[in-house]
Amino acid sequence: MTQSNNPKPRFENKKQYKKALKKCQLNLLQWQHDLYELDVPVILVFEGADAAGKGGAIKRVIERLDPRGYTVHGIAAPDEHELKYHYMRRFWKNLPKKGQITVFDRSWYGRVLVERVEGFATDEEWKRAYDEINQIEKMLAQDGHIIIKFWLQITKDEQLARFEARAKDPFKQWKLTDEDWRNREKWDDYEEAVKEMIDNTSTDFANWHIIDSNNKQEARVSIIEKIISTFQKKVQVE
Repeated sequence: MTQSNNPKPRFENKKQYKKALKKCQLNLLQWQHDLYELDVPVILVFEGADAAGKGGAIKRVIERLDPRGYTVHGIAAPDEHELKYHYMRRFWKNLPKKGQITVFDRSWYGRVLVERVEGFATDEEWKRAYDEINQIEKMLAQDGHIIIKFWLQITKDEQLARFEARAKDPFKQWKLTDEDWRNREKWDDYEEAVKEMIDNTSTDFANWHIIDSNNKQEARVSIIEKIISTFQKKVQVE
């Protein structure tokens, strides 16, 4: 996936960014209330390369929401017990109730990303997962769920800069692991997997939004704006 070189910044300064962010967050808070009243469940999926800014984006999405109305699930590798079940089981049990918002920081798409690239799933398993995921998301959408999926894209050079910054920051060193460096060595393999994932699982009922995340501030505001615009398209609030 390509990105424009040196695009014109959306915000000239931090003050403009904070003003735009606050406006979006207050709008999102109102939508949270409306969706609660309408009993509409929402699923937000965040995927992206290591250091793409998923955590920071999620923080801004939920920052001003009513904490009683959302849950966030950070997804790590399945444990020994979870491996005894279908890979969707551990996600299914965390789907939102009606009127609630569930945020997945990584998701079932690990099946066609890390499990594919690292060899944790066979070719047959990850190839059939496209149809399995589409069928499940279609079923949820038909049941009234709003599904919004984000891929946060950064350049390889930007990822390296963020890795090096984390390594120097004692408050962020915990974010950088040996696994991050190993994954970076397979950048091209992951790029291919991401492209195929988006091509095969971006649907009318659950399409992917690709977010240029080299600029964190612009990415955060864009994500909230896309969430709101999706609500506007899918829900009629009287």
